[in-house]
Amino acid sequence: MNCVIVGSVALDSVRTPHGEVERALGGSAVYASIAASRFTCPGIVGVVGDDFPKEHIALLKKKKVNLEGLQIVSGKTFHWKGYYEGDLAHAHTISTDLNVFASFEPVLPETYRNAEFLFLANIDPVLQMHVLEQVKKPRLVVCDTMNFWINGRRNELLEVLRKIDVFVLNEGEAWMLTDTRIMPEALDRLLKLGPSCVIIKEGRHGALMKSRNDYFTLPAYLLREVKDTTGAGDTFAGGFIGYLASRRRVTPTEIRRGMIMGTILSSFVCQDFSIKATASLTDARFASRCEEYGQYARIPNLHF
Repeated sequence: MNCVIVGSVALDSVRTPHGEVERALGGSAVYASIAASRFTCPGIVGVVGDDFPKEHIALLKKKKVNLEGLQIVSGKTFHWKGYYEGDLAHAHTISTDLNVFASFEPVLPETYRNAEFLFLANIDPVLQMHVLEQVKKPRLVVCDTMNFWINGRRNELLEVLRKIDVFVLNEGEAWMLTDTRIMPEALDRLLKLGPSCVIIKEGRHGALMKSRNDYFTLPAYLLREVKDTTGAGDTFAGGFIGYLASRRRVTPTEIRRGMIMGTILSSFVCQDFSIKATASLTDARFASRCEEYGQYARIPNLHF
C-alpha cells in the first residue's frame, strides 16, 4: 500500500438550487480516495455503522479503493445535512450527527504502515497525530484542517504541522491560523510552522502554492454549471496526493502537476452530487479536460 487516506466516511443530505440528495455517499476519505484512485490504489482508514449501504462498499471496491482500514461497527454512520445558496461558495449546516464517528480511533492495518504517501483529512489533530505515530517512513505527508480545529485544537494542530510536508487549507483558514489577511505574509507564517509546502485552496479562484523555493498559482477550471461543491477540496487533495503517489520522485514540477490534476478532478465533482461525476469519469473525458485546461491556462504538454 503506497497511498493511505485517513478521514470521514459519511452519508450526506444536501440541497442546492440544482436539486437535492438524501444520505448520499460522502465524507473526506471518500472524496479523496475516489480522486486518488485515478492514479493509484489508495487505502482508506475510517469508520461506518452497520447501516452503511452495501452498494457503497461495492462502489469503493470497484474503484480499487482498499477497505482493509475501514471499520464497520454497530451503530449509525456519520450523517451531515446542509444546503447551499447562490453561487454555492459556502455550505450551511442544518445538522451534524457524528454517530459512530464520535468515538473513531484510527488504527492502521499492518499493510498500511509502510505507506509512502499519507493524506490526513480534516479530522481532529489528536487523531492525525495518532496516525502519524503508526506510519513508519512516509515519503510525503499531506494534511488538511478546518476552522473548528483551528479554534478548538490549535496547539494540537501546531504539533501536527511540525511533522508533515504539505499543508492544504482554504483562504479563510489560512487567515484564521496566521492572524493576517495579507496572503504573502500568511504563507510565510504557515511555512514557519513546519510544513515545507503550503497550498491554499481558493475554490472558483483556483489554488496557490508556496514552498521554501517555489511559488505557483493556478486558475480554476471554468464551469458553466455547478450543482454541488461538497467535497471539492477533498477531491483536490486526493487527486494531488494520488498523482504524486504514481510518480517515481516528488519534485517541484510534480508538485505543480499534482495541483493541476487535483484542480481538474475537483471541477468534475462539482458538476453533480456526491461522487457521482468522479466515480463515473472515463479516461477519455479526463484526458479531454486536461488538454482543454492546458490550452486555456497556457500549460504546455498537459495530457493524461
